[in-house]
Amino acid sequence: MDQRLLLIYNPFAGTGSFKERLGDVVDIFVKGGFAVEVYPTQSPGDGARKAAAPGILPDIIVAAGGDGTLDEVVTGILKSGNHIPLGYIPVGSTNDFAATLGLSGNIIEAAGDILGGEERFIDIGLFNNRFFVYVAAFGAFTEVSYGTNQSMKNFFGHSAYLFEGLRHIGDIKSYAMEVTIGSRKVSGEFIYGMVTNSLSIGGMKNLTGKNILLDDGLFEITLIRRPKNPIELQEIAGSLILGNAESRLVETFRAPSVSISAEKEVAWTLDGEYGGSFKEARLVNMSRSIGLLLDEERGQKEVLQTGK
Repeated sequence: MDQRLLLIYNPFAGTGSFKERLGDVVDIFVKGGFAVEVYPTQSPGDGARKAAAPGILPDIIVAAGGDGTLDEVVTGILKSGNHIPLGYIPVGSTNDFAATLGLSGNIIEAAGDILGGEERFIDIGLFNNRFFVYVAAFGAFTEVSYGTNQSMKNFFGHSAYLFEGLRHIGDIKSYAMEVTIGSRKVSGEFIYGMVTNSLSIGGMKNLTGKNILLDDGLFEITLIRRPKNPIELQEIAGSLILGNAESRLVETFRAPSVSISAEKEVAWTLDGEYGGSFKEARLVNMSRSIGLLLDEERGQKEVLQTGK
């Protein structure tokens, strides 16, 4: 009897090219021994709803889209309480998490890699009562990722975030916060913060540090204090771009959880999409909680531990 595969795809992700190769992808999965159900998402959150209530339980779920689509499908699987291996075909405009894993950007190749892949478990973040795959962030430029026009993202890729961000550079806000990381408390005025499990953020690598592992139960946490003048702003930019430049304005930590308390509500993004505004945020690393089907020959060896 054929195994069942549920393919959830975003018809508008990236340039919409996945629709042109949909028949080829289905053919690959059918020849691989799967009875395939195809579901194009219709609205935000639809991928999570379908993955949480797929009807007859599939043996594999495949998400085809950008980071937001992956976020939705992971959320649905975790909410369902079912253990279902997940395959990912990255077809978004930036595909941060796919870049970290070294997944193929070729749709047909990525589909084949899923069939030949082994299940490897990765960490997922819990933000208050919501899941996120690789980044939760607040502050400067976070509104860019969900405010940038989709056609602009499609044309310019990750550069679109930078172009849009330059328009806001004179309007940097700061947030009075107390951040608790284990037994340590950090307080002050912060213009940006991110809690990550990825090498790539906004299409740019090495912003989160070195020796990143996606299955070690730890977040990489970056906090940026408010600069007092353009020179300090330049210092911050240099620290982030170079990755190894020290700055008293940029603080980094690794921890399994973090709590953030702000004087006023702060807007957050989760995996590049608007995640709501909160005064209190609790972020917890759910270690090795989702199983991804990964080709062992791809580049993820450096970001995963040797154990399955």
